[in-house]
Amino acid sequence: MTPTLPQAHARGAMEFALPPELEAHEPPEARGLRRDEVRLLVTYRGADRIVHARFADLPGFLRPGDLLVLNDSATLPAALPARRADGSAVALHLSTALPAALWVVEPRRVRVAAGEVLSLPAGGTARLLVPYRGSPRLWVAQLDLPAPLLPYLATHGRPIRYPYVRGEWPLELYQTTYAREPGSAEMPSAGRAFTREVLDRAAARGIRIAYLTLHTGVASPERDEPPAEEWYRVPAGTANLVNGARRGGGRVVAVGTTVVRALETAADEAGRVIASQGWTDLVITPERGVRVADGLLTGFHEPRASHLAMLEAFAGRAHLERAYRTALDAGYLWHEFGDLHLIL
Repeated sequence: MTPTLPQAHARGAMEFALPPELEAHEPPEARGLRRDEVRLLVTYRGADRIVHARFADLPGFLRPGDLLVLNDSATLPAALPARRADGSAVALHLSTALPAALWVVEPRRVRVAAGEVLSLPAGGTARLLVPYRGSPRLWVAQLDLPAPLLPYLATHGRPIRYPYVRGEWPLELYQTTYAREPGSAEMPSAGRAFTREVLDRAAARGIRIAYLTLHTGVASPERDEPPAEEWYRVPAGTANLVNGARRGGGRVVAVGTTVVRALETAADEAGRVIASQGWTDLVITPERGVRVADGLLTGFHEPRASHLAMLEAFAGRAHLERAYRTALDAGYLWHEFGDLHLIL
């Protein structure tokens, strides 16, 4: 089968055919690779130049004075087995923690009703209250657990896994090496390939590294859905490093669409980042544009995914189509265990 990328309409999300053989079905470690041996497609917006590399080569594409900004949110084992009143099994995915001990949850691929109570392991329950923002699949739920959340999930939960992933994999394979703030339903996967060695080599080249936090929800894999609200924090030290890099002529390279969303939420109209935290419902479109990042490291996104609009805002439709056509023709792998794309 020859992958194709049809010309998309001028309006609307980019669409293309993703062959099943280009879906990463297991972690690179299961394919005999180190984390940093996945492939890296490097594309240059200004010259439309394209380079094929390995992720371990990343520091060589950056310059002294550049700043890498990473999301330090850690992945939760957010998938819980649940049962309905009739005894039928349901996979319950926890998405986003809300105030007042409420959660946004996804009862996976079942129709449910307000007031329904799902039974969880060890006597826990999840009471479904109302659909979340009119979503057909996300609900606001009240959790009643027999233990604090993190120990409970460590005992009874597992990483959220979608059908393209074959087999069960331990939580550590869904974590970045620098994760330290538990809260993401799904791994901020653009940073998965970083190893301590890559970070050390980047620092040795004079590339600075900063961290922020954005806890990801479960909305990302679904087509035609905008991202839901997510909690973020941009510390003062990170804001200062971003603003200093921009003043000094260095490039701000965002590691992942989550980092772009957090930085853009914290930035003023001139692109100056202000230390802040809270909830962001920002949706980045080509019409809105990107004000802070000069480079973006990201995975390859599914057809019509909302993330493609952000990439188009950053790189332009024509560049993005060319990059994705190249990735398809060259057999790059998609999804959280796949290859990566650096846009400069």
